[in-house]
Amino acid sequence: MRPESKQRTTHHQAKHKAWRASLHEVIFEADTPAGKWFDILLIFSILLSVLAVMLDSVSSVSEQYGTLLYAIEWCFTLLFTFEYLVRLMSVGRPMKYATSFFGIVDLLAVIPSYLSLLFPGTEFLLVIRILRILRVFRILKLVQYLGEAQMLLQALHSSRRKITVFLFAVFTLVIVFGAFMYV
Repeated sequence: MRPESKQRTTHHQAKHKAWRASLHEVIFEADTPAGKWFDILLIFSILLSVLAVMLDSVSSVSEQYGTLLYAIEWCFTLLFTFEYLVRLMSVGRPMKYATSFFGIVDLLAVIPSYLSLLFPGTEFLLVIRILRILRVFRILKLVQYLGEAQMLLQALHSSRRKITVFLFAVFTLVIVFGAFMYV
């Protein structure tokens, strides 16, 4: 390789790394003004998307505005798909992000729309997008409270047998009382 060609390649790689670093900062860092705006716009988009899905599930609204709500839902799906791909491009290890909690939630936020092309009715699973609101913890600097959430999960895990017995008893009573009501 000629020296000037090697120099251009190195310069191109440096520009690519700088671009990825600035993109990563905007997308993943809520401490910067651009990062805060990105997160606020993302949460607003998520709320609007979930609202559109919820409105579409109301038959009277769906009859009148179904086509518009369908178009809005696909706009959000394309936006969230693009955002997910950009997230993958901006991290150093894309598979690590893709298999993280937020990576899985981000993927689950767009899959129902694409599945609805093959399996009608799965578009209502888009309410999973509301899980993306958990990013508000990072924006509002509430990450310090995630330790308490971990404690709650540990308590639920250690009480799983009691919870299972309780839910089984409630389920049994619902079936019995449901049968009585039917008769």
